[in-house]
Amino acid sequence: MSIRPTQGKWLREMSQVRSAARTPTQVTILVGLLITLAAMLGGFVAMGGHVEVIWQPWEYVIICGAALGTFVVANPVKTIKDVGKGLLEVLCKKGPKPREYLDVLGVLHEVMRELRGSARNELEGHIDNPAESAIFQRYPTVLANRDLTTFICDYCRLILMGNARTHEIEALMDEEIETMRRDELKSYHALVTVAEGLPALGIVAAVLGVIKAMGALDQEPEILGALIGAALVGTFAGIFFSYAVVSPVASKLRAIREKQMRLYVIVKQTLLAFMNGAMPQVALEHGRKTISAYERPTIDEVERQTVAAGPAGASRKEAA
Repeated sequence: MSIRPTQGKWLREMSQVRSAARTPTQVTILVGLLITLAAMLGGFVAMGGHVEVIWQPWEYVIICGAALGTFVVANPVKTIKDVGKGLLEVLCKKGPKPREYLDVLGVLHEVMRELRGSARNELEGHIDNPAESAIFQRYPTVLANRDLTTFICDYCRLILMGNARTHEIEALMDEEIETMRRDELKSYHALVTVAEGLPALGIVAAVLGVIKAMGALDQEPEILGALIGAALVGTFAGIFFSYAVVSPVASKLRAIREKQMRLYVIVKQTLLAFMNGAMPQVALEHGRKTISAYERPTIDEVERQTVAAGPAGASRKEAA
């Protein structure tokens, strides 16, 4: 695959731009919350409000406690645990990294080469026990993703049998990917349900505050006004937690989980292209093109990955 110097320079520049664009920014959530709080509290103070009035801890206990309780009631233990795992993914930005995309393409290239040129029993050793396979061991990020490794091995086994039709394999892949996507997004839907309920729970807290205020109608206007103001904080808090905290976190979790599912789509498109007769390097292009443009490795990067992992690359490493 030859590339003209000017084209190669352009590809390198684009690669640098993409690398800069996909640099992890683990403080985005904190920065976003700080901007929201600064705008809200700053505007409140600017129009003459007193910030201490907003600090009503028992209103927050009512709202957050009720939200937590309804969340536990509405979801099985597995989903509750997965929400915790998802929140860690959001905080640590656990979406696929560029290295993972390249590793998936690299392992697929080697497997397809084996499918074309090796004896059946040789490839069976790789897909039956990937943990001890020399191919998979060269790509630790793929091997660490147990579900993805199983997905690759299962469909390579079907291809190896030789009697499966391409459209049947595609339909089976689509169904499995959709099933996995539903499972991965259960935590997202659980958070969305909490976000939708928070404004109503804020009203509950506000009503309880008003009930308390009604018991003090014989007090001075300053005391009664403070009680009513404290009650209204519940409505504010419910809406704020819903639209400024839980909903954005849920959206971020969905984006991360969708990116994780992209790895399976890469495998699907690559193997289907190979089954339809494409050469391994061409089949990789079908998978590479499914990656988002701002994260997609260049042709040069993929070629370097596959050449480095191939026989020529291995012999060069041994010589070194």
